[in-house]
Amino acid sequence: MTPDPQPFFVLVRPQMGENIGAAARAMWNFGLDRMRIVAPRDGWPNQKAVAMASGAGRLLDEARLCGDTAEALSDCTYVFATTARQRGLTKPVFSPEAAMRHAVEKIQAGQKVAVLFGPERSGLENDDIARANAIISVPVNPDFPSLNLAQCVLLTAYEWRRQTADITHETTDLARTEWAEQIEIEKLADHYEDRLGQAGFFFPDEKAEGMKLNLRNLWSRMPLTRADVQMLHGVLRQMVRWKDRG
Repeated sequence: MTPDPQPFFVLVRPQMGENIGAAARAMWNFGLDRMRIVAPRDGWPNQKAVAMASGAGRLLDEARLCGDTAEALSDCTYVFATTARQRGLTKPVFSPEAAMRHAVEKIQAGQKVAVLFGPERSGLENDDIARANAIISVPVNPDFPSLNLAQCVLLTAYEWRRQTADITHETTDLARTEWAEQIEIEKLADHYEDRLGQAGFFFPDEKAEGMKLNLRNLWSRMPLTRADVQMLHGVLRQMVRWKDRG
């Protein structure tokens, strides 16, 4: 498992083994492996959890089983509680993104951070939330605010990953080719300009220079690969051959 500093994810009184397994899988998707389980309804270990965890079963093997929330948080210095409902408790409320950004700062300062997730049917009780320093509230549809346990774990784990990993937000799969160099695009433009000129495309004469300029600008706006350039050359050559055959 990763030695990187990270928060503990604490599942409080989870009801279904399948949801515990799905939560483990969601954690491991984003590089988290510190799970604590408080008083699971169906006992522990749980074979349904193991089956659902799939490749993340090691998280369950190493999960710490606790009798109550206080035990699970005994060595932690800062605690977030996830809840979708107003609880009448005065606490700072963070979005998942802001919460995990705050968690990174706390952990980098040497603190131990935990995130509480409540049971599937009712969520965390006020007694659990009272032990937390802050609340995580997911901006869900107010007419349907209930999140599955594993979904909530996944959202929070994703935001942790966003704050800590070097993420490429946009890239292009070049599929065994590479971007065309400027000289290649220049030759492509020359090829089209020459053939279109022979075909009488640049008409009338007073508009010809403007049309050529627009065509050059078109090529420069297109993110062409070498494969694209070769294909476009081939298209034009084939059209000329077809014309000559006719």
